[in-house]
Amino acid sequence: MTNFYKDKVIIVTGASSGIGLASVRNFASLGAKVVLAARSIDKLEKIADELGQQTTVNGQQSDSKLNGQSQCQSQQSKFLCIKTDVTKEEDCKKHVEKTIETFGKIDILVNNAGISMRAVFKDLDLNVMRSLMDTNFWGTVYCTKYALPYLLESKGTVVGVISTAGYVGLPARTAYSASKFAVRGFLETLRIEHLYDGLNVLVFAPGFTASNIRNVALTADGSPQGETPRDEEKMMSAERVARILARGIMRKRAQMVLTPLGKATLFASRNLPRVTDRVEYRMMSNEPNSPLKKIK
Repeated sequence: MTNFYKDKVIIVTGASSGIGLASVRNFASLGAKVVLAARSIDKLEKIADELGQQTTVNGQQSDSKLNGQSQCQSQQSKFLCIKTDVTKEEDCKKHVEKTIETFGKIDILVNNAGISMRAVFKDLDLNVMRSLMDTNFWGTVYCTKYALPYLLESKGTVVGVISTAGYVGLPARTAYSASKFAVRGFLETLRIEHLYDGLNVLVFAPGFTASNIRNVALTADGSPQGETPRDEEKMMSAERVARILARGIMRKRAQMVLTPLGKATLFASRNLPRVTDRVEYRMMSNEPNSPLKKIK
């Protein structure tokens, strides 16, 4: 696998935590040149330092800023860190431009940036729905749009990190499911449009993964819920997910659903949709402080 990834240029959005951070570490260990994109440049600089790199920002000290666009780059030119808010089209365009300016190509784009929520739709402030669509869906669209010409040139790979909630509606996660369904529809269509261009498109659904996404998930009024309602220790680790993702990219997979629960849910939803609805409702209503009514 190391030979495949050596000197590949890989953009990872949402690179400061969870699956994104684990992927950055894994790709770096395989010899790739990694572009870290996230909203906090401070976190990105710490990650680059953690990976054993002495960082600079725009050729200056790491606390420097240039036109509001901070970036850290190792002296060995293996890492590029760019402050990026994927809800802003211009940010996505600039981080692609900076990648090309620095490395001259893009081989892989991992659209990982995402946020979640927990509330029933009737109670939901629509601004929460807009926030999830802006980050999860439009962030993927913006980054893919500007990276696509270079990915076609390199016959590279676009990845969309979704969820089983992008295949089956998840109660009390209305906006999250809607955004992930949208990402899947967008990427599956993109794959067909470029079927004969050498572009690989991977729709990647890891299932429940240990991360901080549930701690910062938005509630009905848009405030973060503060703590996870699930046992994170029983979930698949972000590091394992990152390793599986790397293998999937190398093998040019089109779709991956990782967990046995995720695979069983997809199978059941196709063959026993009513039963699946009831099982999902019961499972989500049993979460601590669930907004769903409990069924005895």
